[in-house]
Amino acid sequence: MRRLIAILTACLLCTPSVVDADWLAFRGTDSTAVADAAGPTSLSATSIEWTAELGGRGLSSPIVVVDRVIVTADTGFREDQLHIHCFDANTGERLWERECRATGRTSCNTKSCVAAPSPCSDGQRIFAFYSSNDIVCLDLDGNIVWYRGLTHDYPNASNSLGMASSLVVVDGTLVAMVECDAESLTIGLDAATGETRWKLDRPRMANWTSPIVMSVEEGDDLVLVQSGQGVLAIHPMTGETVWNFGGGASTVESSVVSDGIVYVPSNGITALKPDVEAEGGVASLWTEGALAPGTASPIVHQGKLYILNGAGVLVCADVETGERQWQLRVGGPFSSSPIAAGDCLYVVNEEGVLSVVDVSGEEGEIISTYSLEETVLCTPAIVEGAIYVRSDNHLWKIANP
Repeated sequence: MRRLIAILTACLLCTPSVVDADWLAFRGTDSTAVADAAGPTSLSATSIEWTAELGGRGLSSPIVVVDRVIVTADTGFREDQLHIHCFDANTGERLWERECRATGRTSCNTKSCVAAPSPCSDGQRIFAFYSSNDIVCLDLDGNIVWYRGLTHDYPNASNSLGMASSLVVVDGTLVAMVECDAESLTIGLDAATGETRWKLDRPRMANWTSPIVMSVEEGDDLVLVQSGQGVLAIHPMTGETVWNFGGGASTVESSVVSDGIVYVPSNGITALKPDVEAEGGVASLWTEGALAPGTASPIVHQGKLYILNGAGVLVCADVETGERQWQLRVGGPFSSSPIAAGDCLYVVNEEGVLSVVDVSGEEGEIISTYSLEETVLCTPAIVEGAIYVRSDNHLWKIANP
């Protein structure tokens, strides 16, 4: 018996597990885009810790899991060759690469591409999603665990501009939004097997928002799915509706949750709080039309709400009232969303200019910028003080020298 316990203990110690420093999905493990450790504050050529070559196309954000950086890409004339790249987070060495073939439609707007949705991880597996509605599950060494071509089951689930919703995995359920103006759905898959746990018929309209995680103090975490009709909170295991906001919402930028409040891109920004006595099980706290985001999703950091509008202006607002407190022109256009660490926000525009904005004072201040000199459309990841950002051609790790 003692020998058996020793063997089991050794196996557990050798098994990779999620740690606080990981960044496991689009806008982070908890969908807030806020990191625990402070990031770099002075950017220069010496801030580039390493650079790795990618090739192909890719708008998806990098994720970081157990010292591995994962990015997806696509190649080929029809963008039907699907790639997953894995790099050592410390050295930039390529650890492995896997290539699959798309089973669904690969037509996209020229600005977008098939590798637009961001991958995610539960700390044990990697889940890669593509505009062709192909989902690939791999272990951390790059071995394929399962593969789902959702077009086989739902042949009309696509749109002519391309799909871009990213994945989340919650309590063993992988949630994928496949929402369009034809066969529109959101699906929950068993993360271990890829089998369908539930499927929701969704509003028939093109939708590029991503599901987000909402932690609940008493009870299981929820998944929020957003569409032009509003926001639906669902139980990840069953797909059961917990509450429903029907006031309409953006189909581009996604909501963000902070301290139990959901900030929805709806009529500007609308702040929601779950309330069993309110209509739909959720109450509206305030709405501020002057806080309309551009393409970037909003972020809450250190008790303040921030949005990047379509003019490339960063706006800071009070989370309790929505009242604007200050604004700062940071220079766009932006396709990526802001991330935060320490006293700073980090924003990277489409021209590849990364800006560090100090938000600790009464007004925001750009304290450093650095140009990567390539088009950047992804939202960066930030782990243990280092920023990971990618273009079509390169992946960079940026840190304090």
